[in-house]
Amino acid sequence: MLVPIENVLSRDEVAEFRRRLDAAPWGDGRATAGHQSAQVKRNRQLPEHCVEALELGAAIVEKLERHPAFVTAALPHKVFPPLFNRYEPGMDFGSHVDNAIRGGAERIRTDVSATLYLSEPDEYDGGELVVEDLYGTHAVKLPAGHLVLYPASSLHRVTPVTRGARVAAFFWVQSLVRDAGQRRLLLELDLAIQGLRRRHGESSELVALSGCYHNLLRRWAEL
Repeated sequence: MLVPIENVLSRDEVAEFRRRLDAAPWGDGRATAGHQSAQVKRNRQLPEHCVEALELGAAIVEKLERHPAFVTAALPHKVFPPLFNRYEPGMDFGSHVDNAIRGGAERIRTDVSATLYLSEPDEYDGGELVVEDLYGTHAVKLPAGHLVLYPASSLHRVTPVTRGARVAAFFWVQSLVRDAGQRRLLLELDLAIQGLRRRHGESSELVALSGCYHNLLRRWAEL
């Protein structure tokens, strides 16, 4: 299930990110790829431990911790520090599945993959994120500051960029709920509860539904 999350970063925040990223020390994107991914990965990436990556990544995590839509959709337990990539003309990332485990001393299981767009769609041609799942093939190209979440188990790719530059942050989430189908049910139930509450106000029925949500989360969550 693909879930777009709007306005993680404001226009001004995106502009500041881009100012810093444009002057940052970009390197070969294959440095952090697994064996299979490295065969099909052609992009540029910030070194994980450079100042820009560390500071901007921390700022993204701080924003996400306070973003209700992200929390609802991802049910985050751990977030891998965001990385940053850049695709220029002729660059792409062929079909691959993300590594199941990321990190060194602090390892996480990658349940959810995330891409935060830092370029506007009209700044570049190509560069769509294409995700294949049980419901078909989906091409994603969002406004700068918007985020998309999708199961890390999905086969996905980035199509070749033919003009401009596609700049983004990417990272992974270990969810409280490992199973993608269970996360989908919890998201749909939570969104329905929120919609009913906005339309009709609080009621005993909504309290009961909220109880069902939390009891399912209690049953499925892993800490």
